[in-house]
This record gives sequence, C-alpha cells and structure tokens, in this order.
Amino acid sequence: MEPVLAVLLGYLFGSIPFGLLLTKAAGLGDVRKIGSGNIGATNVLRTGNKGLAAGTLLLDLAKGFVPVFLAWQIWGFDSALHDTPDAALLEPVPLAALGAVLGHCFPVWLKLNGGKGVATNAGVAFGLAWPLGLAYAVVWIGILVLVRISSLAGMSAVVAAAIAAALFLYTGFLPVLATIAVLIIVLHRENLGRLARGEEPKIGSKK
Repeated sequence: MEPVLAVLLGYLFGSIPFGLLLTKAAGLGDVRKIGSGNIGATNVLRTGNKGLAAGTLLLDLAKGFVPVFLAWQIWGFDSALHDTPDAALLEPVPLAALGAVLGHCFPVWLKLNGGKGVATNAGVAFGLAWPLGLAYAVVWIGILVLVRISSLAGMSAVVAAAIAAALFLYTGFLPVLATIAVLIIVLHRENLGRLARGEEPKIGSKK
C-alpha cells in the first residue's frame, strides 16, 4: 500500500499546472497556445513576463521537492538499499519522485498533456539528496549559460543526476533517476530533431 500512496502523493503535487494557472491568472491567456505549447517556465517566458516565468520555475521545482520531502518524513528510506538498487524499486521515497515527474508530464487535469519535467525533476533531485540536486543544477545552469538552449540543458541535467547517483553511491535512487531521464529525453524527441538540424530556438526566442 505504501508504494501506491507514495506514487499518488508525488502525482498529485506534480500534476498542478502552475505555468498554466499563473499565465491565466495574469490575464495572459492559455500558455499552451503560444510558442511550443508547453506549460513549463521556458514557454511561459515567451509571454514576455519574466516574473511569471521565474515563478513557474520555482513552483515546478517545489512540486518535485515537496512530495519527496514528505515521503522522507512519512516513510523514510533504508540507507542500506543504496547498495542494492533493485530492492529500492518499491521504496516510497523514489516512487514519490517518479510520481511527481509523471504528474507534471501527464496531468489528468489536462488530459495527460503536460510539460517535459525538467524543472520538476530538479526539485526531485534535491529532495532525494542534495549532492544529486547540486550536480543537476550545475549542469543545467552551466549548459544554459553556455549555449542558451533550454532543451539541451535540461536533457543534460537529467542524465547528470543519474550519473551522479552512481558516482556518489546513491544507487538506491539510480533506477528511478535513470527511468526519469529516459522519459524526459523521449519527451524531448522533437527538440532532438531540431537540435540535429540546427533549428532549436535559444532562450529569448519567441518561436
């Protein structure tokens, strides 16, 4: 029962479409009808409102962090499972993390048509272990500053979090972070095509 409750906890938090709610509340209409049609911070930025984009980013981070933090408080996590990743598959904490990302990407309130999970997974990484969050943030921000391509920075960060879990011996979290990384990269398949053609827009572009 605990695994099911953990997934639901993560999903309910993750499925709150903050980008859509904030833009509508600000009188900017439906963010899904502009730019990429995504509900995340990068597309909210295309409304021209940097404050709303920053708010969306922070809230999407929070909805990844909070359910993982709550799962730690409610159920805890057996640190011995850091050495046995297979045994950690049904642990509530990583399942809450997975649920949060699934909720953001496939919110039932928006007919399963949500965002791509990059910011929410950043919150998840910090919730699981601060070194994982730090690795995520350094790669994400570093690549974003260097190339100003949000999709490339995000995909690099999700892969970095999974690699960091292996390097820092958080192997109990490796299966869920690897699963999330694959999911997020699949959701970026159109971005990958544009990157290959040299057509992926940079931050600040209205396309």
